[in-house]
Amino acid sequence: MISRSAQLSLLVLVAAAMPLQEALAAELILFSQRGCPWCIRWHKEIGPIYPASPEGRYAPLREVDIRDPVPGVQLRKPVTITPTFVLVDNGHEVGRVTGYPGDEFFWELLAEILPESFEGTWRSKKAIEKPDSATPPHAAKGP
Repeated sequence: MISRSAQLSLLVLVAAAMPLQEALAAELILFSQRGCPWCIRWHKEIGPIYPASPEGRYAPLREVDIRDPVPGVQLRKPVTITPTFVLVDNGHEVGRVTGYPGDEFFWELLAEILPESFEGTWRSKKAIEKPDSATPPHAAKGP
């Protein structure tokens, strides 16, 4: 039989691990396509450092071709532009960044779709709004 203090200690450990489990459920899906110049630029400028960043540890990157289905992921709307970065938590889209505007703006836009409780390296203090209907100049039209 486990003592009452051991049970309490176990409960505290489980409660402390819960935010970690939440973080592991998130991922950043990069929708790309062969020959996309903005995808290539992202891979060159951000790709090598993203996995070691707080953002990369919170939401590991998974790259998929824009034409491929993504089983188990419920998107709010179809992806038609590359690159598109979709933040997914527990199989549901929670935000997206369409296009790649360069390294500094990428981190700011990514910060806007991360949870308010997340304290990443580049947490932006202001909202950045983009019209959904326009194709950003830093994106390639999909198939």
